[in-house]
Amino acid sequence: MEIEMLAGLGLLAIFLIIVLVKTAVVVPNQSAYIVERLGKFSKVLYAGFHILVPFIDVTAYKRSLKEQVLDVPKQTCITRDNVSVDIDGVLYLQVITPEKSAYGISDYEWGAIQLAQTSLRSVIGKLELDKTFEERTRINQEVVEALDAATAPWGVKVLRYEIRDITPPMTVMEAMEKQMRAEREKRAAIAQSEGEKQAKINLAEGEKGAAIAESEGQKQAMINKAEGEAEQIRKVAQATADGLKLIAQQMSSGDGIAAAQLRLAEAYIAQFGELARKGNTMIIPANVADAAGMVATMTKIIKSGQGMDSSSC
Repeated sequence: MEIEMLAGLGLLAIFLIIVLVKTAVVVPNQSAYIVERLGKFSKVLYAGFHILVPFIDVTAYKRSLKEQVLDVPKQTCITRDNVSVDIDGVLYLQVITPEKSAYGISDYEWGAIQLAQTSLRSVIGKLELDKTFEERTRINQEVVEALDAATAPWGVKVLRYEIRDITPPMTVMEAMEKQMRAEREKRAAIAQSEGEKQAKINLAEGEKGAAIAESEGQKQAMINKAEGEAEQIRKVAQATADGLKLIAQQMSSGDGIAAAQLRLAEAYIAQFGELARKGNTMIIPANVADAAGMVATMTKIIKSGQGMDSSSC
């Protein structure tokens, strides 16, 4: 009897444990559980402790509300200019409405990946090969827009799509490498020619400046020389005028005439002696040795000049 009672209590305990397991549910943070009651959607359980109706309520689906990262496998796309390229990417999405993600599609992750591939092929088909490398941002945006519109009924929000790698055929890569090399050589040649052009311009400007400076120097030197010569001429003329003026003042007196007669006589005798020493053959006047007569003649000339000056005054 006691054994049967213990067995009954054990069965009851097991039953209670099963009921507790079936009824008590703890939902982790950033998670959602979809509960079905008798096979029909009942409610969504979010983070926390929940009690279900035993054997009636069942946790049918479990969804993570975190941002999910899906790898989009590599696929071959054909560009507008008929070049095949291999492209793979990464898709970021998040479950917004858990019940829609459970009942709107059988596998929202697989469906999002397939949509990403088809949308990418459609976008790449509108672009030429060069544009696929230049407009990655535009490609990503168009893929996200197409996916977001398609996944809205699934309760899924596509956050972004990123192209990871674009691999063109080997022949195309070689052609692109040659093109890039030619472009680099072209830029180098242009830069070198611009440098040479600037160097010649700078050299010409330097020569021009030097020539202008030299001509200005020569001009200033000539001006200075001319001014110096003019000043010299003025000084000589002034000295000559002052000397003549002084001579004229001295000649107006008797002593001045006597001094002039003495100087004339000395100069005459000195010059005549020089002619005699050189031994030259020449024709001279008969009275060339008459110094007194020559001085008298010069004195008359001087006096007549003074008389003319006084009459003119």
